[in-house]
Amino acid sequence: MSWMKRDKEIKRDDLRTSSLWKFLVIVTFVFLVVFAFIMSNLMGSMKLSVSDIIKAIMVADGTPQRLVIWNVRLPRTIVAALVGINLALSGAILQGVMRNPLADPGIIGISAGAGIAGIFILIVLPQYQSLVPPFAFVGAMFAAMMIYVLAWKGGIQPLRVVLAGVAVSAFLGAGISALLVFFSDRVHGALMFMNGGLSARSWPQVSMILPYTVFGMTVSFLFAEKLNILMLGDDTARGLGLNVEAVRLGFTAIAALLSASAVSVVGLLGFVGLIIPHSARLIIGSDYKYLFPASALLGASLVMLSDTFARTAFSPVEIPVGIVMAVCGVPFFLYLLRRE
Repeated sequence: MSWMKRDKEIKRDDLRTSSLWKFLVIVTFVFLVVFAFIMSNLMGSMKLSVSDIIKAIMVADGTPQRLVIWNVRLPRTIVAALVGINLALSGAILQGVMRNPLADPGIIGISAGAGIAGIFILIVLPQYQSLVPPFAFVGAMFAAMMIYVLAWKGGIQPLRVVLAGVAVSAFLGAGISALLVFFSDRVHGALMFMNGGLSARSWPQVSMILPYTVFGMTVSFLFAEKLNILMLGDDTARGLGLNVEAVRLGFTAIAALLSASAVSVVGLLGFVGLIIPHSARLIIGSDYKYLFPASALLGASLVMLSDTFARTAFSPVEIPVGIVMAVCGVPFFLYLLRRE
């Protein structure tokens, strides 16, 4: 029976390395994005059709359908897609850089670094909300560097990364709690931020996150081959002429930027960076030239569908999308932990 199992695994690995298979997976994920986009705009208190969506996007009339789609559902859907792309790419990068399938911006503390910086602005300096993205990036980079320093001992080891991330996340979480205690009269504005919500997100948030998404995607896709080399191990990568520390630091900065931009718009939305890259890797393989686009498409789909469920499942009550992601993510995380 063992040889039959090995034979199946070999055939599955051969399938995942096939260019045709990877192309078909990417095309399937594109259709999944289109489906999630349509469902996100269709579902809600006002019943709409696909023709209403197309007309609202193409024709600038003053009908109630267009006002609802253009001013409420369409920008929220786009924000959900961009957040999914950013968090999925951030998770894929971190899992490669740290060679740890459990690495995720939320689990290892990078999102907490962005979160404490964002909450500080929202609570202490609410008049400067435009500063949330750059401050969140600084916080995310600070957390990433803390994890990197704590986990480094002659190289990066997966167990040390997880333990260092848990420690950093707990430390920064205590800082967030302290802010909420000291400024308890201003907590309301930070509650949705802490739970990860897309309520009232519109075109200003699209404009805020879009440049970071475009930049992060461009850099990630262009330098995917360097991450493939880094995955071979530090000694092998150096033997192939790669500046290991520079590449690792650069990719960590990109991951922090993507995570921080998502956190600054939607708040602390966990598990996207864990679920999506690992799921995409199981389907399409570990080649980052394909893993990056697959993760981006799958991340956009998951967040759009999760947000659609969060705002319609218990209508008229809307729950934060972070709760939906936690319900999906915790079992998956435990599965990975058990498997690894």
